[in-house]
Amino acid sequence: MNADRKLADFDFVLTTPVGHLGVCVDGETVTAIDFLGTRRRVRPPQTPFARHVAHQLSAYFDSAGTGFDLPVALDGTAFQQRVWRALQSIPSGHTLTYGQLAQRLHTSPRAVGNACRANPVPLIVPCHRVVARSGLGGFAGRTDGPEVARKRWLLDHENPQ
Repeated sequence: MNADRKLADFDFVLTTPVGHLGVCVDGETVTAIDFLGTRRRVRPPQTPFARHVAHQLSAYFDSAGTGFDLPVALDGTAFQQRVWRALQSIPSGHTLTYGQLAQRLHTSPRAVGNACRANPVPLIVPCHRVVARSGLGGFAGRTDGPEVARKRWLLDHENPQ
């Protein structure tokens, strides 16, 4: 999540139940998704691929069981890439703790959390499905506030009781 991006940097800004999402694409690849709250104006997608991405994101918010079939550019270290691949294997409606994921990857929970924080395409790479051993844990580098409220909403959406 990059707070420095300006409206012009996004290919479109979509209204969702967790606030506006700013989405960047490069050709036919998703390169970034930022949670924007409601501080940015909605901007409709202009290209066929951007409309396809917007449709898949909207479908997810309509039904959490809907998966993503979108090419993404995951620009990060080899370790971050490994964590992000592992995140993509966590099914909707399920969670792992930072410790469980760290054990699978032979690393530390803190390293997993740092890789989750650096995730350029949340939702598509579902870092919100990683939780603390004794609770929700953080989201987007925060342990309170609107970021954690978004994580709670996403998890509740994916696992209605």
